[in-house]
Amino acid sequence: MPAEAAPVAPVAALSAPRGISTTPPTASPAPASAPSVSAPAPSSTRASALARLAVTVLPALLALALGLWGIRREDSLWRDEAVTWQVGQRSVAEIWDMLGQVDVVHGLYYVLMHGVFEVFGTGPAVLRMPSVLAVVAAAAATAAAGRRLAGPWAGLAAGLVLALIPNVQHYAQEGRAYALVTAGVAVATWLLVSAADASENGAAVVPRHRRTRWAGYVLVMLTTALLNWFSLFVLPAHAVTVLVARRRGARPLLAPWSVSAAVVLAGALPLIQASRAQSDQVSWIKPVAVSTLLGIGVLLLVALACARVPYPGRGRAPLSPASVGLPLLAVPQAGLLLASVLVEPVYLDRYVLYTNLGFALLLGVGVAAAVQALPVRTGVLLAGVTATAFVTLLPVETGLREPKSRADDVLRAADRVAAAARTGDGVLFIPAARRDTALVTPSAFTGLDDLALAESPAASGTIKGVEGSAEHIRTAMLTKSRIVVVTDTRRAAPPAPVRETEKLRVLGRHFERTGRTDTVGRRIEVYEKVR
Repeated sequence: MPAEAAPVAPVAALSAPRGISTTPPTASPAPASAPSVSAPAPSSTRASALARLAVTVLPALLALALGLWGIRREDSLWRDEAVTWQVGQRSVAEIWDMLGQVDVVHGLYYVLMHGVFEVFGTGPAVLRMPSVLAVVAAAAATAAAGRRLAGPWAGLAAGLVLALIPNVQHYAQEGRAYALVTAGVAVATWLLVSAADASENGAAVVPRHRRTRWAGYVLVMLTTALLNWFSLFVLPAHAVTVLVARRRGARPLLAPWSVSAAVVLAGALPLIQASRAQSDQVSWIKPVAVSTLLGIGVLLLVALACARVPYPGRGRAPLSPASVGLPLLAVPQAGLLLASVLVEPVYLDRYVLYTNLGFALLLGVGVAAAVQALPVRTGVLLAGVTATAFVTLLPVETGLREPKSRADDVLRAADRVAAAARTGDGVLFIPAARRDTALVTPSAFTGLDDLALAESPAASGTIKGVEGSAEHIRTAMLTKSRIVVVTDTRRAAPPAPVRETEKLRVLGRHFERTGRTDTVGRRIEVYEKVR
């Protein structure tokens, strides 16, 4: 089969019904002994290039539009993003110092965001823009992989599907690394598919180009692993894909992939070892709920159904949408679920957000086959299907762009503190992690005395700072006649650390609550000393 260098499909071919040739009748072919090769017409070449470009550009534009729509989320910021916000504004030396104690798994992302803040300043839009651009790249890479695997319409549909998936839209507007990890996996998968084409057409591909593909795979996968090493579950998925390709005759693929995977694992091993010492950070994760398992099961059933849909075949091509998409969807999910059962609960959908790439590839094939089978221009029908999906999902999409779509809103809580507090008041955070309200908006806490804080987050190399002993907190509280408390609307009872229990005990014995304001996930309480 021809390599990618051959035109994938001219514009006319994209619009023609399946089975109808768009090539005009020609004279009898030249004798075999005297072949003649004529250069393609310039207009045909340009049309083919535009068609290939459209396959990746259209999904990218849709992902960009959806990412920019409501990106500020009504100027809200939830607790995880607040960590990125305040850590990213520290110096690189301060970030490095913190990683020795906490959040080493996100170290590269924090350094990246430090650079973004240095260049573009801070703000909700700046915080989330890297994630928006990452999903744009993921949609384009997914479309490119789908085009190689099943043709231009399947590739275009796959990219559009990925951009429309609500979970992907959610993390496209989140100031965390999960969208970037998804983009890395998408690009790595596209490189793997490209390498499989090269192995099928080895004689037609310059060895230097083959080496460039594998070097790119190593670089992208290693960077992705350093952003979050749970992305390494992609390697077993790619291993399944490579083994399937080997059975279909792509023997040169196994050895270079194995070497590449070994290099990626070796490069990520120091991060894995360092993060094991900080495993208590995920101790809050609960066992997998039955509803989560049912959701995964539904996705797999839909993907399996799409994997059986006929598509414009490529004969004995080494890879197919099923051999790439099914492992990418199922293997990381199964790996993380297994780890949650055998080791400790670690399953969160955002840790395997990138598995949506496999689902999009397969659903894209199903959508493309359906629209091509109908007696309507394929492009028009696909545009209609995309618009219908967008309108159908509109209530969900609108909800994702509201502050209440997240667990809490740090910025709104800070506004409530500024409205309720008086100069000279004390302030308490229950639990201590709710200090993020002050760290993100220190101006709202001007004139207030943080009664529990003994050492600031930056100085202590921590995220929330170091609080004093229970006795220190009690003494400081009793010196105040008025205390503002920042807590959750659903407060854990009782808080585990002794100092948290002491905060509540002193408030209950020596103070009475005179005010309470609830906002998204946060509660601001005012206590006055009983005389």
